[in-house]
Amino acid sequence: MIYLKTVLIVFGLLAGWLAVRAVARWYAARHPEFGELREEGEGCGCGNHKCGTDQCKRESH
Repeated sequence: MIYLKTVLIVFGLLAGWLAVRAVARWYAARHPEFGELREEGEGCGCGNHKCGTDQCKRESH
């Protein structure tokens, strides 16, 4: 019984995280004045480049 509760909690947390990400994308799409949505592991919003690279610095100037 404890195993079942644990599995349900884990899946509930996963579903909650996916819902939060979906709401964030929805909100970012409807409010472009706040900039683009930065996903995990995708740098600082400078195209496909990581933060602080030469290409990113040239684009910002």
